[in-house]
Amino acid sequence: MTLARLEVDEFRCIERAELRFDPHYNLFVGPNASGKTSLLEAIFFLGRGRSFRTRRLDRLVRQGKDGFRVVGWVESAGRTSVLGIGGSRQTTEIRIGGTAAAGAAELASHFPPQIIDPEVHKLLEEGPQRRRRFLDWGVFHVEPQFLEVWQRYHRALRQRNAALKPDSDPRMASVWDSELLAAGGRLDEMRRAYLDLLSPTLADYGRQLLGLDVTLAYQAGWAHDESFEQALVRSADRDRRFCITHVGVHRADVGVRVEGQLARERVSRGQQKLLAAALTLAQLAVQEARAPGSGALLLDDPAAELDGERLGLLLELVRALNVQLFVTALRPDLPGLGHPGALFHVEHGRITPVGSPG
Repeated sequence: MTLARLEVDEFRCIERAELRFDPHYNLFVGPNASGKTSLLEAIFFLGRGRSFRTRRLDRLVRQGKDGFRVVGWVESAGRTSVLGIGGSRQTTEIRIGGTAAAGAAELASHFPPQIIDPEVHKLLEEGPQRRRRFLDWGVFHVEPQFLEVWQRYHRALRQRNAALKPDSDPRMASVWDSELLAAGGRLDEMRRAYLDLLSPTLADYGRQLLGLDVTLAYQAGWAHDESFEQALVRSADRDRRFCITHVGVHRADVGVRVEGQLARERVSRGQQKLLAAALTLAQLAVQEARAPGSGALLLDDPAAELDGERLGLLLELVRALNVQLFVTALRPDLPGLGHPGALFHVEHGRITPVGSPG
């Protein structure tokens, strides 16, 4: 699937843009603070229903305006789907083919973008939530039942937590235990199976980009020497005391290790960026193996913090993937990716085509 056309209105510094894209490689060039990252953010928002830069919708609306609109035409197997997302300073509305969508997951099933940006190292530096999101994004694209099971688990978790409140019947919390255990156990299985798929590919990328041994260790959200059910029983008193469920797959994490040590303790900032990029590329490679031609990769200023050699290695691996590329750079002579199918100049929020899609 490829994003063939895009319309953006009142998003960040972009007043209006109507663009046609190449199915393979699109390059956006211009000075810093020109709007290049804002354009990538709009593309990402179209497929994810959220920003990679902020949680605040009001920051996405162009100054002095009430809302924004992003519309994309996605082509897949000879068919075109129209995706649209509009946002105000408080809410968003998602439409697919003119019909209201149930949630952002429907967007992702049509257009699933990934991003490597200067902040990609936060995947390693920040807490478990970011790594869980990364993990579940990957599982979502290889396990058809994932979303349904994930929703079941979190529905049961919300109900159980509500039943733990002081004004609730304490016996009601245990009513939700069986559903929490069933859905949580299935999610745990899916995640472990996915990491088995991801790990060999990541190890290969780790060797090529860093020359180091990279491994993953899944932490389920409870002690490794007990079952989920045992952990839930053991935590019952603490759960009632603090009115929240302390164990479960909602507390899971993925430990990323380099030469046996936690990555954030072993490698430099530049190496962390390469390692996080390797994780993203490995995830895309697994997705492409299951559904060829389904991915999109956004590269925001890939030269930042990387020397020429490491940048060349990264871009060679990117070029080998069969995904649609959207890349930003200060100059058009970005090495390693070849000639762009579509080239755009960006300045003061205005995007001007320099080379048309073939």
